[in-house]
Amino acid sequence: MTTHDLHDSFGRSISYLRISVTDKCNYRCVYCMPENGVPARDHAELLTAEEIARFVELVAGEGIRRIRLTGGEPLVSHRIVPLIRSIRAIPTIEDISLTTNGALLPRMASDLRAAGLDRVNISLDTLDADQFARITRLGRLEQALAGIDAALAHGFDPVKVNTVVVRRLEQDVFGLARLSVERPVHVRFIEYMPIGNEETIGACKNEPHCPPGVSGTAPELHPEAWDESDIVPSDELRAQISGAGERAGLGPLTPADQNGPSGAGPAQYWHFAGARGTVGFISAMSNHFCSRCNRLRLTADGKLRPCLFSDDEYPVRDALRAGDDEQVLTIYRDAIAHKPQEHKTTDGTARFMSQIGG
Repeated sequence: MTTHDLHDSFGRSISYLRISVTDKCNYRCVYCMPENGVPARDHAELLTAEEIARFVELVAGEGIRRIRLTGGEPLVSHRIVPLIRSIRAIPTIEDISLTTNGALLPRMASDLRAAGLDRVNISLDTLDADQFARITRLGRLEQALAGIDAALAHGFDPVKVNTVVVRRLEQDVFGLARLSVERPVHVRFIEYMPIGNEETIGACKNEPHCPPGVSGTAPELHPEAWDESDIVPSDELRAQISGAGERAGLGPLTPADQNGPSGAGPAQYWHFAGARGTVGFISAMSNHFCSRCNRLRLTADGKLRPCLFSDDEYPVRDALRAGDDEQVLTIYRDAIAHKPQEHKTTDGTARFMSQIGG
């Protein structure tokens, strides 16, 4: 298969595609989805597994080598295993990963591994069972922990744990970071991002029931009430975790240098001395990594998003269904050509995170 690397107008090589296979989820995380979920879509609106696989086959010839499957929750999709198998059959795809809340991993890990999945990222925002239930609305802490155990047992490598840090939630971030000492996992702390419905966010700013995220004074967090004060900058968080490590006798965090996990993501990795894993920080808000961005996103309804924080989208579903490969590639190249140099300061997006795929 002949391939060539495709660069955007700022010289960045685009080699990484994130695909939302569904906008449905078995959780309702407070920073990701409304309590009642997102509006149901007609089945015909969503790309089929065959259409997704065909799209990947086409863009693999344009330099895409890494695929991440997301949702919603991708494991609620009955087509996830055959989709992975189809993507694995594309010779130039080097890496297939998946982001999950982990709840379904214990019973699906074996089939996912056999289909060709290389690695997983598991979302885990707290080790407090009550707080976990409040954040996810529908989940239980033991599900996520069992998911981590299943991922390790079935040989996924690396296993990454994703934590979205929100100031008003007052999470025990050191407890989470300490997982990297006890297990060969890579715990990544992600700055809270303004992803959600811009109309409700805009309205919320002028309402007295949506004050800033000051601990002890803010209402229950929900994606329509994103507020800049909920961001915990990565530098602040790293200092907090490092200090806690010293007080606990682990010593401070030190740069992981070349010992960080494989992957195409933007995290900067640190570790405690002798730890089996690492601690990563993704500073999407405080320290933009746009100059290194190598990705595009494909939504479950067949739209390409050049930037997570922009509502610009390029629909490819109709061209895929028409079997017009040249038109698909024309749209794909157009999306890359319009990838912005960096994301702008924004108060929200027209879609929730579960509808974009993160």
